[in-house]
Amino acid sequence: MGELRVRSVLVTGANRGIGLGLVQHFLAMPSPPKWVFAGCREPKGQRAQELQNLASKHPNLVIVPLEVSDPASIKAAAARVGEHLEGSGLNLLINNAGIIKINSLANETLEDMKQIYTINTIGPMLLGQAFLPLLKKAAQGKPSSALSCSKAAMVNVSSIAGSVGSLCDWDMVQIVSYRCSKAALNMLTKCQSLSYQEHGILCVALHPGWVQTDMGSAAGHQPPVTVDASVRGMLKVLSSLSEKDTGTFLDWEGKVVPW
Repeated sequence: MGELRVRSVLVTGANRGIGLGLVQHFLAMPSPPKWVFAGCREPKGQRAQELQNLASKHPNLVIVPLEVSDPASIKAAAARVGEHLEGSGLNLLINNAGIIKINSLANETLEDMKQIYTINTIGPMLLGQAFLPLLKKAAQGKPSSALSCSKAAMVNVSSIAGSVGSLCDWDMVQIVSYRCSKAALNMLTKCQSLSYQEHGILCVALHPGWVQTDMGSAAGHQPPVTVDASVRGMLKVLSSLSEKDTGTFLDWEGKVVPW
């Protein structure tokens, strides 16, 4: 199992937390991607300052305006990424953007459920559709190789909170809308794997661990996993994935998570 090598990668929700950590690790690789695309809602805003600082030092980092709940924004982002790639295709799409709202089942609302589903589940579906032509181009560039993240892959950052089999930490926090959105994302990943395999694209759902981010700490508890440890683990897992892993649900240590 070697280092993950990709020519191009897009990370959504890249201005903070796990997304920013992924961008930093890609840029720091011994053989970094030619293009690292960092999607975020407000590229020139204060919350993207760290991304802006990185972009000033790394010419291969391109900050892409991207609102994952807006189909027009997604299409514009795909067009912009395609211009930079100049026909070479996108190797790796990491659907990391997501939100959480701390509600009990009794307090869940239509508005919150719709917003969380739109960003956590529908967004990755629309992104998969919009970037499919670029992923297919990347796969066509390596027609004889088996499925891998170095060839063409779609990675959906999920959560063990969406596992029906484990229903992890229910007594600690219910987060029903978030759990439902991630369970649906896991099914979306399975559907994408079945649909896109014929195009040479690997699809996988990854649980990054309970990570020390704003989202991870939203329920008032201290998460045990650092961003650095989570990202290093996920990249190691991605480097090892092959055809047998497409459509699976794994964690940042490579362990299978129950559906």
